[in-house]
Amino acid sequence: MKKKQFKTESQKLLDMMIHSIYTHKEIFLRELISNASDAIDKRHFRSLTDSTLGLDKDAYEIRLRVDREARTLTVSDNGCGMTQEDMEQNLGTIAKSGSFDFKKEHGANEEVDIIGQFGVGFYSAFMVADTITVTSRPLGASSAFIWESSGADGYTVTDGERDEVGTDIVLHIKDDTDDETYGEFLEEYRLRSLVKKYSDYIRYPIRMAVSHRKPKEGAEGEYETVIEDETLNSRIPLWKRSASEVTKEEYDRFYTDKFMDYEAPLKVITQTSEGTATYTALLFLPSHAPFNYYTKDYEKGLELYSSGVLIMDKCADLLPDYFGFVKGLVDSSDLSLNISREMLQHDRQLKVMAKAIEKKIKNELLKLLASDREAYETFFRAFGLQLKYGLYSDYGMHKDVLEDLVMFPSSKEKKLVTLKEYVEGCKEEQTSIYYAAGETVEKIELLPQVEAVREKGYEVLYLTDDVDEFALKMLSKYMDHDFKNVTADALDLSTEEEKQAVAEENKNADALLACMKEALGDAVSAVRFTASLKKRPACLSTEGEVSAEMEKVLNKMPGAEGAAVKASMILEINREHRIAEVLKQLYPAQEDKVKAYAKILYAQARLIGGMSIEDPGELSELITDLMV
Repeated sequence: MKKKQFKTESQKLLDMMIHSIYTHKEIFLRELISNASDAIDKRHFRSLTDSTLGLDKDAYEIRLRVDREARTLTVSDNGCGMTQEDMEQNLGTIAKSGSFDFKKEHGANEEVDIIGQFGVGFYSAFMVADTITVTSRPLGASSAFIWESSGADGYTVTDGERDEVGTDIVLHIKDDTDDETYGEFLEEYRLRSLVKKYSDYIRYPIRMAVSHRKPKEGAEGEYETVIEDETLNSRIPLWKRSASEVTKEEYDRFYTDKFMDYEAPLKVITQTSEGTATYTALLFLPSHAPFNYYTKDYEKGLELYSSGVLIMDKCADLLPDYFGFVKGLVDSSDLSLNISREMLQHDRQLKVMAKAIEKKIKNELLKLLASDREAYETFFRAFGLQLKYGLYSDYGMHKDVLEDLVMFPSSKEKKLVTLKEYVEGCKEEQTSIYYAAGETVEKIELLPQVEAVREKGYEVLYLTDDVDEFALKMLSKYMDHDFKNVTADALDLSTEEEKQAVAEENKNADALLACMKEALGDAVSAVRFTASLKKRPACLSTEGEVSAEMEKVLNKMPGAEGAAVKASMILEINREHRIAEVLKQLYPAQEDKVKAYAKILYAQARLIGGMSIEDPGELSELITDLMV
């Protein structure tokens, strides 16, 4: 029998289909089952106008058969079957899709929901099979046709027999090699798991004869192997049902089973969209962060389905990084089942869906914040850090999405507040949002500047995460209020009279302050008196863009060694504290003592500010000398 050649230049194209389009060999079963489902869909559609062509609804099925001795796996269906011309067109031409043509012809009809479109899925079977035999009997015919091929060298089409209308695809599985175990696709457990993973929501039953060990009747303690017919797929996707018909318990069970979480989700989000992009999304907000969430090992992404068939386990392109905590899935009939990861990245429909999903997540988080404050704070404690990284990343381009979602501990009642809540509670004349950064809320509250600002009646946000201050600087403003660090030299809430008095005092004490600056060297850029402190003798403020807390964060980053970042520090002495008078009395007669005081005050200010002391030994000696 003369072998026919594929109508497209075969070897190179077939190699590309097998090795480039599909990432995993196991995908072949998904493709063949989806083709079988399409064939049944076509038969059902045609039976709507000619009842003699159809079957009872419950009679449609897809069946898997395994013969380990012959190393064959058969995928059968009782769909519309193929004529010899169909075989020539759809199997003899790589990338020719009968499903695509059928959908194009009948696409306006709501009954048509064909999965495959590109016509390359069938050829994925050559990843695991060295020979494929297709026996198909078309509707209205009494005989069948047999298509057979061993790959790129071509194919044959001959007459054959099949008892019923439909198609059998027989794969002769390749022999195992040192690198590949093809025999796994002849194992019941492996086939069952692949159907569950990729084709669980195919609308027709996928059946297979499976073996079970059961107690032997009448023989206590003995077991026998029983072969039973089993339906492998659950068929009806939860997300295809109306949200009003699904109970909370069903959603919770679906989430914990599918995403292997031991706790129910904090919130369920459903979304159905038609128009520019048609899809259904079922999303979950976890109640806690996975153990590896803030590590490089964590993979974000939603499961992506095409008409109920899994395309991708984790489609990262559907979620921005700052919403990477969301679990769930998206099902769209607009995406081709055969699409590759590389093509998917550039798919316009995917980008439209991603944008709409982002907007939906934001709106649902805002609703949660408004309706269930306790639940939102639970969510924020788990994932708020990721939102703040999102504010900082990409030069702040996501601030419109995230600025109303972030929260910070506040000096007012020690609770988390949003930026909007802070601004709504501002004094009438207030144009700034005041904040202070440190390791913990308790340590921040010890800062002299925080005490002074709070005493003036202003609320202070406490920034305890490394990214916080960077995020606010990137945000720059919120509702026309700028952000001000209370430890910054530029912040001065004194009255004009107090400012003039301090300026005069600093001018008169110029020599004293210069002496103290000399003692501290490059550790500070200046020493001066201030009226901003109440009880504390001294504090450190910073000038410029880098604060003391930013210095700590930047210098502990990988690769910072040898290129240390330094904040420009100013030692400020409380002009109303007794230490100010002591310093004036000591200078210039006891200059050495003044310098010792300067070092002690500087060390105290560093400790209060949550910074380490460079030379604890020197400080100890200075204190001891003063004591004796």
